[in-house]
Amino acid sequence: MRRWVFPVLRIVLVAAIAVALVKLAFFPSGETRAADPAVPTGELTDPVASVSTGTIVNDVTVTGSIVADDAVSARATAAGTVDKLQATVGQQVDAGAVLFDVRVETPREPVVETGPDGSQTVTERKPAVSFVEVTAPISGVLSELPVLSGQSVAIGDAVGSVAPPTFSVAAKLPAEQQYRLIHRPSEATVTVKGGPAPFTCTGLTISTPPPTAADAAPNAQPGAGGGGSGDSTATVRCAVPAGVTVFAGLRADLTISAGRAENVLTVPTTAVKGAAEKGIVYVPDAKGGDPAEVPVTLGLTDGTSVEVTGGLKEGDSVLQFVPGASTPEGGCVPSGNGMVCTGPGAVAGQ
Repeated sequence: MRRWVFPVLRIVLVAAIAVALVKLAFFPSGETRAADPAVPTGELTDPVASVSTGTIVNDVTVTGSIVADDAVSARATAAGTVDKLQATVGQQVDAGAVLFDVRVETPREPVVETGPDGSQTVTERKPAVSFVEVTAPISGVLSELPVLSGQSVAIGDAVGSVAPPTFSVAAKLPAEQQYRLIHRPSEATVTVKGGPAPFTCTGLTISTPPPTAADAAPNAQPGAGGGGSGDSTATVRCAVPAGVTVFAGLRADLTISAGRAENVLTVPTTAVKGAAEKGIVYVPDAKGGDPAEVPVTLGLTDGTSVEVTGGLKEGDSVLQFVPGASTPEGGCVPSGNGMVCTGPGAVAGQ
């Protein structure tokens, strides 16, 4: 065995290894042939989303601050001179409290007397004097009283200001967010940083700056400032209820609830071209062709999903991203046989 069998087995084994190495080196099979680097081995597919039933809660949250309500002017209701002042700046006054009197002199017709000889004597009379009260328009602190005793005033002159002890919440609202607040609510929920528990403010208003002459200039730049309509934001404001302790300058988050829709058809907002009332979605072609545009009508949105009120039915598939649209958020996620990357400037579906 040692002389013949084992040596023969070693020779056979070495020969088999040599033959295998020669075959691998010079006669590779189709399975082991190296891939051509010019031929792609992966496949990129556009991610799709299904139309599903869900709940849309349309809450718009903006950050603002607590502000003191504007002072209200007290105005003169008669022309005359200021009599003795009856209040001082910084004093707490009630609505209707007298700030000062306006001394009004009204000329009177002279007295004409006829003598026995028919001659007439004219006697001038002093003007009639009356006093008209100027009162506080609201309760609060007298913040201004820019008049002095003996000073002349005219009807309608602002002769003082009273600052109310009330506060409001004010915040900037981006113009595009107003589409979510077409049906204007009348109240909102306020959360004050470091303050009391969230509370409801009332009398909610949304206002935009009035246009100015600068806005009408041919070379006016949007958002260039100046307080005109070029500003891209509106102001939302509501009143802090009495009994809630706040201070001017505190940061506050304002959550405006503009509707809730349950058991409605929804799709991701990234799948829709358009964000309010009407939009377009893209339905993939079953044969691999270009996706088809489908008009849809839109309802509420929460910023991530949007309600579809017409144009699609549950279970339909749409492209998750509008073709060619830049995606706002960064990151890559796996999709099918490839990766979908999004980010500032990234093109959806690539």
